[in-house]
Amino acid sequence: MKSAALAAAAISAGPAIHAKQGNFNPFPAAGEEDGLFFKISLAEWSLNSLLRGRDKTMDNLDFPAYTKDKFGIHNVEYVDQFFPSADKEYVKELLKRTEDIAVRNVLIMIDTAGALGELDETKRVAAVEKHYQWVEAAEILGCHAIRVNARGSGSDLDVAHATTKSLITLSRFAADYGISVIVENHGGPSSRPPWLTSVIRNTGMVNCGVLPDFGNFVIDRRPGGEQYDLYQGMKEMMPLAKGVSAKSHNFDEEGNEVDKDFYKLLKIVKDSGFRGFIGVEYEGSELSKDEGVMATKNLLIKAGKAVMEQEAEE
Repeated sequence: MKSAALAAAAISAGPAIHAKQGNFNPFPAAGEEDGLFFKISLAEWSLNSLLRGRDKTMDNLDFPAYTKDKFGIHNVEYVDQFFPSADKEYVKELLKRTEDIAVRNVLIMIDTAGALGELDETKRVAAVEKHYQWVEAAEILGCHAIRVNARGSGSDLDVAHATTKSLITLSRFAADYGISVIVENHGGPSSRPPWLTSVIRNTGMVNCGVLPDFGNFVIDRRPGGEQYDLYQGMKEMMPLAKGVSAKSHNFDEEGNEVDKDFYKLLKIVKDSGFRGFIGVEYEGSELSKDEGVMATKNLLIKAGKAVMEQEAEE
């Protein structure tokens, strides 16, 4: 019944047809890196404490070089709140810096442009239009996507309807720039995969997909609140994935994440046919930011190779 209702919501949003939809490569990073089936990128949020507040020691323009020099990672994922603006001259300066050091710009995560699931129509349309500047910035940088959120206040069905309409409009706009629009499981109903995948499928847009995050399957963050099974959620989301976020927190003495089985997760990712970027996103507190990023990168490499070796043996 819920699926039928969501489908009705999508139909009422209007047909999703765009002439350029057939041109999108779902995995622009296709190809192996260090014997892996994916490429590693770094999510800027991993270094958020270095980029803002009292402890700020880095500017957004410095992020790509820091990523390459400190971690040996040559692919970066930005967060809009660390940009002073989406001014095109600023974005071109950032592009120049990445070109000079051979760092690839992967995507921009958008958190400050408004709620795409807003029920007030005027506010919802305004939020969609505020995302346009980031699509343009992503094109300049050579990114393949912008990451957006499916947020809104209201019933799950009403927010799904509003989000579907927003994603159709935004994805149509982004298609003209060769940019995909990908939605992260990021709290509320978006952390419930059946809800989110229904919304994405109902857009009918090839350049609209998801960014599954290993750590964001919590629907209600209050004590005892609803959570979705991590591994089941990854299985449900991966068919629509155009990127993956490898969120990490704490590690044991052997370098494994204590709360998540990266081996099991990467097996799910590989079995889905995914061959794109997996972004390191460290949010722990026991290690320093630099140590946490390296621990996550090393675990991705170790687990990724183990998955491939196991498959070769079978």
